[in-house]
Amino acid sequence: MGRWEPDARGRMLDAAIELFGEQGFDKTTAGDIAARAGVTERTFFRHFADKREVLFSGPGSLDEMVAKGVAAADEDASPLQMVIAGVRQAAVELVAVRTREQAADRVRIVEATPALRERELLKMATMTAAAQAALVERGVGEPTAGLAAHSAAAVFQTAFTRWVSGDTDLGLPECVDEAAAALRDLY
Repeated sequence: MGRWEPDARGRMLDAAIELFGEQGFDKTTAGDIAARAGVTERTFFRHFADKREVLFSGPGSLDEMVAKGVAAADEDASPLQMVIAGVRQAAVELVAVRTREQAADRVRIVEATPALRERELLKMATMTAAAQAALVERGVGEPTAGLAAHSAAAVFQTAFTRWVSGDTDLGLPECVDEAAAALRDLY
C-alpha cells in the first residue's frame, strides 16, 4: 500500500496486530509496522508515540468514555447505576471502532507481554479513578464513589473477558448488562 492511500492509522493498527501476532511484540519495531502498512516511519510516529500506543490508543480513552457516560446518566440513578451506565456507554463506543476479533488479538498480545500487562492494569486503574471522580463530580461521597467505581471496573473486565472469549453471541454492551446483573445478584 502506498502512502497516498487513506486510513494510514487503521492500516498501521492492522499491521501492528498482525506483526505482534507473527513475531511477538518485543521483536516488532515501529519501522516494521510502518513498512507493513505502507507508510514511512515518520508517519508512524506522527500517530503513535511508540509501538505500545498502537495497542492502547483509540479514538477516545476508556476513562474519558466512562466519565462521559457517568455524567450523562439519569440523575435519579444510584451511584452504581450511574457508573454502570458509564461503563456500558464505553462498551458501545468501543465496539463501534473495534471488532471482537481485533479485541481478542489485542488481548492475546497483551497477555503474552509482561510490560503490556502492566500497562493494561494502569489503563484499568485510570478508568476506575475517572469513574470515581465523575461520581464525586455528581455529588456522590466517599466511600460510595470508590466502591461503585471499583465495582464497575470489575463489571467491565468481566464483560470484556466474556465478549472476547467468543463463547457468547452477546455484544460487549450486552455482556456489560449481564455482568452488572450478576453483580446485583451477589448481594
